[in-house]
Amino acid sequence: MSAPQTLATTPGVTVSGTLRTLIGLSWPIVLARATQSVIGFTDALFVAPLGETALAAVTTGSLNSWSAIVMPTGAVFIVQSFVAQLRGRGERAGVFRYALYGLAIAAMAGLLALVSIPFIPSILGLFHYEPGVHAAMTKYLGIRLLSITAAVGIEALGNYYGGMGNTRPSMVAGIVAMSVNVLGCYALVMPRFGLPGYGVSGAAWASVLGSVAGFLTLAVPFGKEALAARRVAPLGLRAKEFFRVLRFGVPNGLNWFLEFAAFIIFINAVVGHLGTRVLAAFNVVMQLNSVAFMPAFGLASGGAILVGETIGKGRKDDVWPLVRMTAMVSAVWMLAVGAVYAVIPRYLMGFFQSGGVTTTELVDVGTKMLMFAVLWQLFDALGMTLSEALRAAGDTTWCMWARIVLAWGIFTPLGWAAVFLFHGGVGTIMTSLVIYMVGLSSALALRFASGRWKSIELVEEPSV
Repeated sequence: MSAPQTLATTPGVTVSGTLRTLIGLSWPIVLARATQSVIGFTDALFVAPLGETALAAVTTGSLNSWSAIVMPTGAVFIVQSFVAQLRGRGERAGVFRYALYGLAIAAMAGLLALVSIPFIPSILGLFHYEPGVHAAMTKYLGIRLLSITAAVGIEALGNYYGGMGNTRPSMVAGIVAMSVNVLGCYALVMPRFGLPGYGVSGAAWASVLGSVAGFLTLAVPFGKEALAARRVAPLGLRAKEFFRVLRFGVPNGLNWFLEFAAFIIFINAVVGHLGTRVLAAFNVVMQLNSVAFMPAFGLASGGAILVGETIGKGRKDDVWPLVRMTAMVSAVWMLAVGAVYAVIPRYLMGFFQSGGVTTTELVDVGTKMLMFAVLWQLFDALGMTLSEALRAAGDTTWCMWARIVLAWGIFTPLGWAAVFLFHGGVGTIMTSLVIYMVGLSSALALRFASGRWKSIELVEEPSV
């Protein structure tokens, strides 16, 4: 049974434990996540002709901008968990409020991002960027941070509708954001339509416009629903509920943020130390890898909705078959993409070649990196599936500490030592990533197998 096609919070997919149920719920999320990959890919593709400096600034700047989005985004993902469990319990009256709690988090995140803009040059100055990369990235980030409220707001409303079993709104918002971004890059990066061409700044503005358009796609119909609901009865926002959202959502956000922060330090301090060419090649590989990552994460999120609904129904013993099925589908996808990496790596990297000896060398470096990326695809699929399932159960604090230990206790120092103490190169830094992926997926598997998540009560008591 496929998910509803309207934005109304009507009953969605029921839990049947079948592959058809998972695909019917997940494919809109997969497309929504795929549009995010296209956005990052498009930004890199349109600025590639401007040279390695612009390419490094935009690809690295895009990842750095995610550092302002990742924590609140992880936090609002818990909205899906609450809504799915409440829907499973048959308590639909209170779910509407959780979308508003998510939007409150988005507004706070946007305010903090605005306050941080003047400090961008100083923060980037802590890393060893070449002057041209530092200047271009400062300009790029100063613009991109204007979109934080919209970007997190898309996730808040998307997770609300997803928890209700309606995953298509996220897909529609993603397609709108992607379309506006692509058109914006085409019009603003290079001289076109009488415009002078704004280069790196044009790519940043295209991303901002895309995020705002995607958010409005969800916010306008949601606002109409909110007004209609208020006419029937007061919304009944409750401080206790909001703080409970923060209690489970903040660890999930910190979980994402701390892992991403370790990754950012790895990119800026370790990979960046090897030079602009290696930095640009690494970030191109990460953009290509997002083509595999985002759909697999969409599948994991679809599985998490089913897990949350199943827990809400009090059928925790039925969770494992759902997780196993989701992991198998995700693994098939990731392994297929890994096979493409292995067969045509130079062709994929060639999209980012603008001509000349230096970009030919960039393709050579990126091709070597893609060979290592093949190795972590299966473990990445397993890790995402298990992490999302544990999040659906409310087991966010343990996952946070697991990533702190692995990302900051093993991955970051291992990568730093490999380059600065043992003077390793491309193969060494990519091996560090593979070790981290294997360790994380193994830790999450042990946690899920322990069954301790079954004792967590995300929704404390029935709504009244």
